[in-house]
Amino acid sequence: MPLKPPFLHRRSLLGLGALSALSLRAGVWAQPLPGGNAPLEGGRLVVVFLRGAYDGLSALVPYADSDYYALRPTIAIAEPDGTAQTALRLDKTFALHPALSPLLPLWQQGVLGFVPAAGLPAPNRSHFDAQYQMEIAQPGKTSGAPGWLNKLAGLRSGPAAALGVGEANPAILGGPAAVKLVPRGQAAERTGVLANDKTRQALLDLYAGDDKISEAFRRGAGSRMQSAQELSTEKAAAGVRRNAMAERQLDRDGTPASAQAQSAQMLAASNGAPDPVGAQLDAQHLGTLMRNDRSLRLGFLSAGGWDTHANQGAATGQLANNLGNLARGIAQLRQDFSEPGDVIVVMSEFGRTSAENGTRGTDHGFGNAMWLIGNRVAGGRWHGQWTGLARGNLNEGRDLPAHHDYRAVLAQVLRRTFALTDTQLATALPGASWDRRLDGLLARS
Repeated sequence: MPLKPPFLHRRSLLGLGALSALSLRAGVWAQPLPGGNAPLEGGRLVVVFLRGAYDGLSALVPYADSDYYALRPTIAIAEPDGTAQTALRLDKTFALHPALSPLLPLWQQGVLGFVPAAGLPAPNRSHFDAQYQMEIAQPGKTSGAPGWLNKLAGLRSGPAAALGVGEANPAILGGPAAVKLVPRGQAAERTGVLANDKTRQALLDLYAGDDKISEAFRRGAGSRMQSAQELSTEKAAAGVRRNAMAERQLDRDGTPASAQAQSAQMLAASNGAPDPVGAQLDAQHLGTLMRNDRSLRLGFLSAGGWDTHANQGAATGQLANNLGNLARGIAQLRQDFSEPGDVIVVMSEFGRTSAENGTRGTDHGFGNAMWLIGNRVAGGRWHGQWTGLARGNLNEGRDLPAHHDYRAVLAQVLRRTFALTDTQLATALPGASWDRRLDGLLARS
């Protein structure tokens, strides 16, 4: 017998683990906002998915925790001292990786906040499974299901409400509702997206503005390969489809069985997503297209290249380069999505181990930081529970725990951005529950 929202069956509660402190009584969803807007009219939401599991403990440095430096003797980011090679102090607990300096003004303006320990309800160290389950908002489910952004798009009748730029077919946008997809680079070439007259015309309609991006697209549209290349960057990622075989070559703890397996795994974990350099261009495209077409309320971007098993680096190196490119992309998004109801969410399938491994990298973990940017975000502070990196406080003695179900973070965003009803929230995020520890993450107006 199907369960009616917002209740959870007792059996479901037993599997929540670290999430047992969630409010699970009747009426767990907060009450709808008075005078709620029509579906998806309250604002715009952009989701940025970092495929490959970025290291949140390097991005948002718990510099006040001595265990952080004990666990990471060579890759820890030095505590703030005002120099270019040290972390940028946010408060008495966390600091920002120096490569993320373009985001520091957003923190200071009070429009950037984060939840430091969020994730799936239970650990899942498979990139492919974890990404898919996050994209359909149904942990543990492996069969086909619509993506949660597609479900949101389906709340609105009329023109397509969702747009994805970069990937050819992300699961988060898959489903019965009409969406618009603009793949680029190899994703565009593989799908032959511009070979179809109807599809090509739809893209021309999207790029109908008088800005430089639209003009460049129209100039190149006479040849499908030329136009695909115009939408690409010099460093277009060699995206690959999901490759479970590569993942099977990993040891149980996520350590690569060989350098070759590591390379295959890192490519496969990106799941066809552009690298962070390409994501900067995608951010610009997304802003242009959603500015030209105001019926688009939901946007999706992704960036790959975050599976840093080896030679991760510290203030400089592989991860720092990725973070710097990501920061510039996020700063671009903030310029285009700065209206009162706009919210940008940055998420990843899981975090990385608290301790560095023998190859000066980090392996697959559990909890991770989710970022939120927007005028309604209670920024300049972090939200939720943080218990530090002492071994006794870690999941299985190795990972940051997920104190908050990522769906509970999304529920706060969807409630405040679109004033969704309880039923609509339960449809988009099945099985989730309202987490009152996150109340105040976004303002009501």
